[in-house]
Amino acid sequence: MARILVADDEEGIRSFLAEALERDGHEVEQAEDGAAALAQLQRQSFDVLLTDLQMPEMDGMTLLTRVRDEQPETEVIVLTAHGSVSKAVEAMRKGAYDFLEKPVDGPAELRLLVRRAVERRQLKTRAEGARRQRSQLPKLTYGDPQMKPVVDALSKVAKTDATVLLIGESGTGKEVAARAIHEQSSRSEGPFIAVNCAALTDSLLESELFGHEKGAFTGAHARRRGRLELAEGGTFFLDEIGELKPALQAKLLRALEERTFERVGGTRTLRADARWVAATNRDLAAMIEEGTFREDLYHRLAVFPIRLPPLRERRQDIRPLAKELLRKIGEELGRPGLALSDEIAAELEAAAWPGNVRQLRNVLERAAILADGSSIGTEHLWLDVTAPGTAPSAPGEPETLEDIERRAIEKALGAVQGNRKQAAAQLGIGERTLYDKLKRYGLS
Repeated sequence: MARILVADDEEGIRSFLAEALERDGHEVEQAEDGAAALAQLQRQSFDVLLTDLQMPEMDGMTLLTRVRDEQPETEVIVLTAHGSVSKAVEAMRKGAYDFLEKPVDGPAELRLLVRRAVERRQLKTRAEGARRQRSQLPKLTYGDPQMKPVVDALSKVAKTDATVLLIGESGTGKEVAARAIHEQSSRSEGPFIAVNCAALTDSLLESELFGHEKGAFTGAHARRRGRLELAEGGTFFLDEIGELKPALQAKLLRALEERTFERVGGTRTLRADARWVAATNRDLAAMIEEGTFREDLYHRLAVFPIRLPPLRERRQDIRPLAKELLRKIGEELGRPGLALSDEIAAELEAAAWPGNVRQLRNVLERAAILADGSSIGTEHLWLDVTAPGTAPSAPGEPETLEDIERRAIEKALGAVQGNRKQAAAQLGIGERTLYDKLKRYGLS
């Protein structure tokens, strides 16, 4: 279904058109003239604009020109008076999709024309999305033998529609792996829609996942499609799935089993043809034992589980990963050609990396900002969490990984006066992961 804006200065015609389109399940907004329509288009996006050519304030031709300049992805259908086909032809030369003569005797032609315009918009959106995703797709760079079976498994499962569960610590590249699955699948030209289950409250997350109807709750001023609905024909990626509360787990289970759902505040059952990929850094088996995660949902998600090893278990990957990340950072900073020396690469390979690939990227980005030339020196590496210029800790007895991790967390918290969100960002890990580690080490 689509979002449609109807612009006409005659209220009776507006209402007739809106009601006919709403019966097809479209979300329809109305505007009484061209200026009001343009204001609505500037506030939110619409798939189709249906506009009269003769209106006060701003006529339909002027509105068409503005829409083509400012929102070229919106398809425009113009309404023209009987006998004024020449104006409609002019509108099509200026970018209108098609025209409809007034008076509109019945809804059949209108509904068919709008359906075709929506299909054209969807094809254009999918093609653009696929092009953008291909150009921005992070590579699964690896050199460690441990990653070969992981990459092989991702490649094999991508060619199916099986639900995949990616398991690994925060920062190991689970979203990169999910995008790799999508890009190698038959759905690659469809959308890749991601939701971070740890980033929103339960009430907001339900609306984000399934959408909501107008008036479903305070602030729901219009119908909104959820992420699952937007993933139609593509891949639906649920990150941090272990953060879902039991009530929402039950609703997600039904959506996964039956491929159906309802928007919040709605009664109409909707279907969404999307391929599901989920990811977690939690021990779901332990959560099932504790009664905090549904076993039936786990089995539905873990049709094809893949574990992504932490960076400390794949040290041969650190050098190629660092080179690839530094290349991208250089492009983003407008400084192509940033390079790593063997000495710096060796230091990176010896570090603990509790935050995995995400932390590695943060370290390299800080170093690139500090470095003036095209190469990064040891003085630019900020492997600890203390600020640049601060003396590093004195060497002592050999430490365990847990000792290093605990000390890094303590220093991060001290550097930001105990602000957990900032500490997690410095460490390159999620807030939930930091909270779990604080509990494990007995840190306040």
